[in-house]
Amino acid sequence: MGSTEFLTGTEFRPEIGRVLWANADDGVKLRLALWPEGSKGTVLIFSGRTEYLEKYGPSALEFAARGYASATIDWRGQGLSDRLLPAPLVGHVERFSDYQRDVAVLMQAVRDAQLPEPYYLFAHSMGGSIGLRALVQGLNVPAAVFSAPMWDMLMSPMLRPLAWAASSAARIAGIGGAPMPSSGVDNYVLNTDFAINTLTSDRDMWDFMVYTLRDHPAIGLGRPSCNWVYQAMRECQTLADLPKPDVPVWVSLGTEEAVVEPRAVHEGIRRWQGAKLTVVEGARHEIAMETPDLRRGFFDAANAFLDAHP
Repeated sequence: MGSTEFLTGTEFRPEIGRVLWANADDGVKLRLALWPEGSKGTVLIFSGRTEYLEKYGPSALEFAARGYASATIDWRGQGLSDRLLPAPLVGHVERFSDYQRDVAVLMQAVRDAQLPEPYYLFAHSMGGSIGLRALVQGLNVPAAVFSAPMWDMLMSPMLRPLAWAASSAARIAGIGGAPMPSSGVDNYVLNTDFAINTLTSDRDMWDFMVYTLRDHPAIGLGRPSCNWVYQAMRECQTLADLPKPDVPVWVSLGTEEAVVEPRAVHEGIRRWQGAKLTVVEGARHEIAMETPDLRRGFFDAANAFLDAHP
């Protein structure tokens, strides 16, 4: 699979969608994409950290083939939405609640475009935290699908107190925008061999990500800031303690998950009445971008779940 065409305007390409621009209520400029084809409803795609519109073109086409329109957004600080630091590769947010400002922009765009109702949620990785918070705050969807949700960050028991201490100290010292120490490489996809990557076991999907980021480096993102880590850990801790919303939920998690904390996903499902969990044998973090058989199984199951909650 080759690179997608890169869009900054409002043209439409099936693999990218129709691109829109809008400002959040605090002035942050955001880039959105809509795929309006579909009659059964609209899937709101909440993407993960470091991600961008183009990455979800294949997912949108899978949903479209099953009768659903879809829409997504470059969260603040990533993709082509406004970067929040002078160092553009550092992933940053002031407060995790700021992502809900972006959710409000996406919802307004979906309504303005008159995309078909009902709206459904598909949230991946960091989008799983943003999506759970949105559901808690009343996001009006009849059902939600989560893929490898970041309901806690994966780190060793020895590293966790150090991460709290380092991120807190950086904030107190006024350098919360500094990259988090020992948080990996800048632009993971471009600096990791396929053979050892934690995202997908499908070479074509891996190449799709590599080519897109190589050809269009402006959409790439690197390590998180100290403040992002602090805010993310705090948000995950808060969400774990909150009552779960009364929304039917299906969660998919790979057996080879190595990005988010699987134990937090299992615990979240245990505490969420009626929630369903499917553990996908052999899948890594990006289940929607896995091998063709795993990918087809995921989207068929997601479609069946959404169809069951019209």
